[in-house]
Amino acid sequence: MIKMENIEKTFGGQTVLSDVSFNVKKGEIFGLLGPSGAGKTTIINILTGMLKEDGGNKEVIANPHEIGIMLDIGGLYPHLNCLENLNLYAQIYGLPKNKPMEVLKTVGLEDSAKKTVSKLSRGMTQRLALARAILYSPKLLFLDEPTSALDPGTSKGVCKLLQELREQGATIFLTTHNMDEALKLCDRIALLHDGKIVEQGNPNEICERYNSIKTVPDLESVFLQLTGVEL
Repeated sequence: MIKMENIEKTFGGQTVLSDVSFNVKKGEIFGLLGPSGAGKTTIINILTGMLKEDGGNKEVIANPHEIGIMLDIGGLYPHLNCLENLNLYAQIYGLPKNKPMEVLKTVGLEDSAKKTVSKLSRGMTQRLALARAILYSPKLLFLDEPTSALDPGTSKGVCKLLQELREQGATIFLTTHNMDEALKLCDRIALLHDGKIVEQGNPNEICERYNSIKTVPDLESVFLQLTGVEL
């Protein structure tokens, strides 16, 4: 579904991405892990066409109307309520009238359907942004740190939802700095540091390669070994 080959990107003469290569297979959850400033959001912006790479090649095998995007909490109208926001997008995509409320229930916001977006908590706003991204059942989802502002219980619910979407045939590309979440959720991951991929593969297999003595997989210690940076 996604391929990046030797991608380069600079801003103001500073290299942000260097020789980035990976691929995402159809029907998997692929996680891009790294600390803030590593280049994760830049990669999503390149893959979704919001930025142009300076070198290398990329390929995204999906029609624009088959792609859902959640970049922070963008795309929401603060003076409309939750249901009105989704109704607006449902009309654009020609979806059934009951679809927005179904999706609000899916992300646990059915009781806040009439609450204005500007009055939502950060976590609730993030769930609404996720609802907007999955509203029309996209085949490919780009999610930039979808659980970063959520409490543990809500985060667990979102992870369950993403697994269900994958079982329904969706391919999911997400960024995160939550190593435990990546272990439980992702089929494969890539570790990004200073704009470079330092390791990629199945998360448990990566842990086993670098933690031969430990019995509990620990991606955080793997990242520390590879980069000298704590997460």
